[in-house]
Amino acid sequence: MRENLKSTQEPEPAQKLDSESHVRRNPHGDFNAVEASRPPYNSFSKPGFGFQQASRTDWKLGDGANDGGESLSKKSVEIDPYEKGRPVVSNYKLLISGIIPRPVGFVSTMGKTEDGKQTTNLAPFSYTGLINHDPPLLTIGFAGGFDKAKDTLRNLRETEECTVNIISEHMLEAANSCSINAPYPASEWTLSGLTPAPSSVVKPARVKESVFSIEGKVVDFKEFESKNPETPGKKTGVLVIVEGVRLWVREDAINEERNLIDPAILRPVSRLGGITYGLLREGVEIPRPDWEEQRKQGNVDHLLGNKGDAGRPKV
Repeated sequence: MRENLKSTQEPEPAQKLDSESHVRRNPHGDFNAVEASRPPYNSFSKPGFGFQQASRTDWKLGDGANDGGESLSKKSVEIDPYEKGRPVVSNYKLLISGIIPRPVGFVSTMGKTEDGKQTTNLAPFSYTGLINHDPPLLTIGFAGGFDKAKDTLRNLRETEECTVNIISEHMLEAANSCSINAPYPASEWTLSGLTPAPSSVVKPARVKESVFSIEGKVVDFKEFESKNPETPGKKTGVLVIVEGVRLWVREDAINEERNLIDPAILRPVSRLGGITYGLLREGVEIPRPDWEEQRKQGNVDHLLGNKGDAGRPKV
């Protein structure tokens, strides 16, 4: 059962754990100069998404990696996330640069000020994932605990409703602007110039410019504590599980069966490390292998010694 986490207290004005001034994601001294030195944006509009062959079209079971053993010749560095003198922000930077690409949940919520005025909020979160389809369940992760709740988390606690919108290339700059550290209750809708569209089941608006949007209701909250010996008991993160109660797809992006979205139209944007976004322009298709079919082709028994998992290499 979900615990009662509703609160009307204003969040503390202390610096958020993932604030730009604290994390310093931007590695460039003069970003505008760096940006000006790069090639101009290429939309690759025709086609919007293309396919190429897999790197090894003749790959078969047991072949391993495709780099000729190069990765086996490299050494790895072991890192204790809590080793003495290691800043916690180093773990943050490392993880967001290594666990890539990450989908970005563009979350729309509503709340109220202390005097009862309605507020709206729109913010991107790359700690977002899909964990189930029946029911449709998403996760959204927040840095910092409830005591320093972001506006989005604050609103989710109070209303338990949101929409999660997928960011496409045509709205990237506007969506990125919503990561601005605006004071509560300033609305990012106005700052970004994006357009609210009415939802069917929940009160928060969808983003009209989004090709794919999900109306969601909160299923559960989970708050986490630091395991750093220097900050025992400190609240460092919150996980929110959201159930999708309505799915919205732009008409020109969905197939007749209403079960596939065209990536050439969706053109989703992903999050990489630092201030880098990924653009999805190409893909490869690789069918899943079938056990019986692979055995018929003689691709299995010689690897396992005809003893099932007994032939699996030990780590």
